[in-house]
Amino acid sequence: MAKEKKTFFKSRYKDSEALNKAKEIYNSLTGVQKAAIVLISLGAKSSAKIFAKLTEEEIEVLSTEVAKLQNVDPIVKDMVLEEFNEILMAQRFVAQGGLSFAEKVLMDALGPDKAKELIEKIKSSIQKTGFDLLNEVDTAQLVNLLQNEHPQTIALLLAYLDTQKAAQILSALPPEMQVDVAVRIATMKSISPDILKRLDEILAHQIRGLAGGTTTEVGGIKSIAEIMNMVDMATEKNILGTLEKDNPELATAIKNLMFVFEDILLIDDRGIQRILKEIDTKDLTLALKGASDELKEKFFKNMSSRAAEMIKEEMEYMGPVRVKDVEAAQQKIVEVVRRLEEEGEIVIAGRGGENELIM
Repeated sequence: MAKEKKTFFKSRYKDSEALNKAKEIYNSLTGVQKAAIVLISLGAKSSAKIFAKLTEEEIEVLSTEVAKLQNVDPIVKDMVLEEFNEILMAQRFVAQGGLSFAEKVLMDALGPDKAKELIEKIKSSIQKTGFDLLNEVDTAQLVNLLQNEHPQTIALLLAYLDTQKAAQILSALPPEMQVDVAVRIATMKSISPDILKRLDEILAHQIRGLAGGTTTEVGGIKSIAEIMNMVDMATEKNILGTLEKDNPELATAIKNLMFVFEDILLIDDRGIQRILKEIDTKDLTLALKGASDELKEKFFKNMSSRAAEMIKEEMEYMGPVRVKDVEAAQQKIVEVVRRLEEEGEIVIAGRGGENELIM
């Protein structure tokens, strides 16, 4: 796409000297100047609609810049409009699937350099809420901050945090609090903006962008399942074990959305072969010590007979191993599986419904 853009300008404007001069002007423009050029290009009627949504200060700044502009080089105008179109396209992709999705699509469309440039512009334009800022705080500091808070407050914060950080915090909480917080996340549905604002005062940040609407969807079974996928095995056993006694229906609902080591059986042979390229043989050997015979066979049939025999022999010579070490090795492989599934490299089928894919 970047190549096509270059060809477009070269084919439309034969004078290379004029093109180079236009590029110099374009590169020297400020954001406000570019916005003014876009407004002029859109015409008075469309510009008036845009002004209606701006603050008085923004209108004054833009109007002043529009008044300064007299003759805009047509090549410069095309460059600015091209950039404007690309930003609109990038924002649409962000709205559809988030920043990661947008970056992947834009890389295919515009190339890595241009895609990165656009994503950085969008990132800088997105105002961070107090919850966003929490992801930048050290995990240990967050644990200290939250330990004395009410479980409902902790649940709300974890539901908004990055799942990996939320899992680390959940694992660091006292065992009895882990279960309470997990239940609250799973049963959380919506929260009023007023409560969000009061919570933000505790965090000493001003939440922006969440004022619209009457409620904000947050938490739920999917949210706690994603967090549970990232916690250590002891925390997982504590929470699920307690829930199986106190609330078996909720425990089942959470487990149905979780991915565990034995669920690798749901992956087809091609997927297993892809996983084997990403994992360490020592980790696999240790992980298989605690696996079912069916899962062992699934791995063995997707590797060379020599490699399978070597792992079998190593498992025999290994002797007794600590459960904790086996679970740690299994968790490493689960993390690889989850990453590959998120990247679209493998498919995990068969759970959550007849025609649904999980993760």
